[in-house]
Amino acid sequence: MAEQGRFLTGGTMGHVVRMTATGAMGITFVFLVDAANLFWVSQLGQPQLVAAVGFAYAVQFFSVSVAVGLMIGATAVISRSIGAGNREQARRQAGAAVVIAATVLTGVVALIVGFRHALVGFAGAEGETARLAARYLAITIPSLIPMSAALVLSGTLRADGYGAKAMYITLSSGTVLMLVDPVLIFWMGWGLDGAAIGLVLFRFCLLGVATYFAVIQMALVDRPRVRTLRNIAGPFMGVAGPAIATQMSTPAGNYLLTIVMGRYGDEAMAAWAVIGRLTVVVFGGVFALSGAIGGIFGQNFGAGQMDRVRSTYSNALVFCGIYTLVAWALMLTATPYVIAAFGLTGLGQEVLRSFTLVGVGGFVFIGALFVSNAAFNNLGRPTWSTVVNWTKDGVLSYPAAAALAALFGAPGVIFGQAVAGAVMGLIAATWGWFYVRGLRNPEEVALDPVHPRPYPNPDRHRRR
Repeated sequence: MAEQGRFLTGGTMGHVVRMTATGAMGITFVFLVDAANLFWVSQLGQPQLVAAVGFAYAVQFFSVSVAVGLMIGATAVISRSIGAGNREQARRQAGAAVVIAATVLTGVVALIVGFRHALVGFAGAEGETARLAARYLAITIPSLIPMSAALVLSGTLRADGYGAKAMYITLSSGTVLMLVDPVLIFWMGWGLDGAAIGLVLFRFCLLGVATYFAVIQMALVDRPRVRTLRNIAGPFMGVAGPAIATQMSTPAGNYLLTIVMGRYGDEAMAAWAVIGRLTVVVFGGVFALSGAIGGIFGQNFGAGQMDRVRSTYSNALVFCGIYTLVAWALMLTATPYVIAAFGLTGLGQEVLRSFTLVGVGGFVFIGALFVSNAAFNNLGRPTWSTVVNWTKDGVLSYPAAAALAALFGAPGVIFGQAVAGAVMGLIAATWGWFYVRGLRNPEEVALDPVHPRPYPNPDRHRRR
């Protein structure tokens, strides 16, 4: 008899809190280390270097989002197989997902490295700042290939309920980066190059630790074979494709907003770079929530336990709201200390204050959008996530930011981002709830209405 999925019994709020807590600790620590990386660069006393990292981050965000989308697809497919009691299929899916992720990222990396100068230039970087941003990308972007494989392995652990082990991957690797950053940047005297090399080392550490836990210790991944790849690639990309498209909306929106912010000079861009790091550090729990509850949705959906699917959705919304309100209060209190720590001056201080006063509050609604994304991605409607995210980031964010920037200057970019998030967050959360409430069994969502291909069925390609 197959081992029962860990999320099929027990209180769903407990699962949401436990998985999100471990996910938040892991992702927050990674982003905290990333913020520390930016902090060490800022201590070199050259705002131009901080601005260069900000421009590079806007470009790099695209490739990272592709990797995250592949992880989401892996989690959705694997967790559904576990819920249906087919662990061998889940292991084959995990092995194939690693290969697919690394292959896709290889192509993405080649494109970004080849066009890096044009990309940072289009984002608004000029002169020496543009040259530094392109150099930073040339060093760091190739390491996204091993990172993509590590993310899929981490998603495999989460799909099976091993949230703590997935957290250890990021904690241990992040610790390495925390230790080597000041050595490379200051002691070795490599400056911005040292920060880039430290990031590369961190990503290879992620792969090493993820391989140990998922492949060696827990044996959750089967050795990929050509036949397995051929059988699983279609169903896997049926979920991962829309998930990638969904994830790409955030960097696209960030890229467009960076163009608007870039018009206000290096002080504003330095603050924008700091805000990018603060966002992922402070809201690590919100970002982790979407990935963490994917396995809970998937297992219960695969087992046909729709009442637990609905309670998972409502509990995730409650958790997200409470988390965001606490984070908002903390950020308002910490504002002067952040300004001092990163040496922000003039317009940069105004931009940061607008973020902690207004922008952070917008995450009450953006978090609700993430919850709906997790539901759509894991419950057979991944293209719906694509629609709501691209509406927010590709349709609403830029015009809102440009219009409000015309009225309020650089802080208007923050206000526009918050308005777009509030509008689509409310729409997505409501849409997701009505969809989840109407579910009766997995067969109801055998086809995605936008892309009418079979939703991955763990028994469909069972090895005979």
